[in-house]
Amino acid sequence: MSDTFDYIIAGAGSAGCVLANRLSKDPSIKVLLIEAGGTDWHPFVRMPAGVLELMSGEGAGKNYNYGFWTEGQPNLNNRKLFTPRGKGVGGSSNINGMLYIRGHARDYDIWRQLGNEGWSYDEVMPYFKRAERNENGASSFHGGDGELGVSNPVFSNNPLHKVFINAGIEAGYPYNEDLNGANQEGFGPAQQTIWKGKRESTGQSFIKPTKNRKNLTVTTHSVSNKLVFKGNKCIGIEYIKNKKMHTAYAEREVLICGGAINSPQLLQLSGIGKGDYIKKWGLDVVADLPGVGENLQDHLDILSHYECTQPVTDARHMMGPFGWGVVKQALILGQWALTGTGPGNDIGLAALSFLKTDESLDVPDIQMHFIGALLKDHGKTKPDKHCFSNHVCMLRPESRGYIALKSLNPTDQPLIQPNYLSTQKDIDVMVKGVRMSREIINQKAFDEYRGVELNPGLEVQSDKDIEEFIRANAETIYHPVGTCKMGNDEFSVVDDKLRVRGVENLRVVDASVMPTLIGGNTNAPTIMIADKISDHILGKDFLPVENF
Repeated sequence: MSDTFDYIIAGAGSAGCVLANRLSKDPSIKVLLIEAGGTDWHPFVRMPAGVLELMSGEGAGKNYNYGFWTEGQPNLNNRKLFTPRGKGVGGSSNINGMLYIRGHARDYDIWRQLGNEGWSYDEVMPYFKRAERNENGASSFHGGDGELGVSNPVFSNNPLHKVFINAGIEAGYPYNEDLNGANQEGFGPAQQTIWKGKRESTGQSFIKPTKNRKNLTVTTHSVSNKLVFKGNKCIGIEYIKNKKMHTAYAEREVLICGGAINSPQLLQLSGIGKGDYIKKWGLDVVADLPGVGENLQDHLDILSHYECTQPVTDARHMMGPFGWGVVKQALILGQWALTGTGPGNDIGLAALSFLKTDESLDVPDIQMHFIGALLKDHGKTKPDKHCFSNHVCMLRPESRGYIALKSLNPTDQPLIQPNYLSTQKDIDVMVKGVRMSREIINQKAFDEYRGVELNPGLEVQSDKDIEEFIRANAETIYHPVGTCKMGNDEFSVVDDKLRVRGVENLRVVDASVMPTLIGGNTNAPTIMIADKISDHILGKDFLPVENF
């Protein structure tokens, strides 16, 4: 393999795969894509119902999930939180919940207001559409012929999903057919990155179609060790493969796509970060950027659980005497493999809501994910009885954390300190969200299905009691961003073209560049970021703003 390329991409995740696809379209441009994990060969990666095993980090998930842990959280009873992160070609798009959510238009307008030219909602919408292949075809808000397949959810496998939507309407909230459309607020169907019964990871959508491109080299099981500099110019990268150190050189640029946890780690290992901190590790300072690893934001989430009085939940596919549950799962896998249909094509989530905890707010500040089964401990605990669950996720936390080194070994996870619930406002929003969730589940629509409230439990009524429940049980819902933020202040790591400040020929392109967390799931925005910046890298004009 040649050791010199035009572009080197470190990380084949949701952003890296998109960049590799776009940059290698020109056969004269040589691209190297470096990925620490392997390929997405396992059937559970393709089968939507395999998501819980992948997310749990157990079984097949061991090969696709780093299974990081945070530091003890002072405001969550000092608990360390399990933090799934995807590995392998496709990255976290191999293990995520497959929800296609862009966030609120206001989120991107805030990015622009912070001084980032080109990142307003009107300016990013053409890139959301370009990458999308929506089952319903092209429209003002959706693309019809992009690489990423987006489909409508399956409601037929479990009646509870429509019950959840009906309960929301009974509670006085609006129905919203398109949560990625003109308005985000309300209850509606959850659009999904599933196509013809199979998960649409970025590996499948953006890398698989490139298999015949001679100018794109993908090296797997290759861990990025550190960037190579000549003065302040990035000229390449060291990576470890088969226990040997390799060096690849970039004639144009190196593009870091490790995500909000690993991208700041690679920068710090390469001498980019707060100068005194870099020196503390015995490293030479290449660029003194105090914002590297700072500004960590994530969505904190709390689950409520209820017994279901009817045998309609997804547990029916897993339960049974004398090993019958295992037989059921084998039959489901077989049906899915042959037809792409059945319970194997069901992620257990078909309905969402975006709501305001205070009507005076301009935008929703909580998101609810309804699950037609008992979901606990990140899928590590398998359902053994008929229950359903409702997530309450705080969309715009004030709390900020950081990523730091634990060692100089790139295979060691970095220190992850999100500082969840470090402000009173964050606590108040979560408490109100739990109350709103309880209000919805207690609507008439749920009467024939709602059994005992298992969590928080009817004894938990006061704000103080709910707060204690949250501190004891809240978990991440896996949306870390912001640790290499885009902007123009002293803590910005990249500019609005995602170029790392203080050095040449180096960019960060992933969720870490988001200056503020968007109000929704982060996979679709990460894909958009990579797609948009690819045009700038190639010297093209950005797509024109559309009227919609």
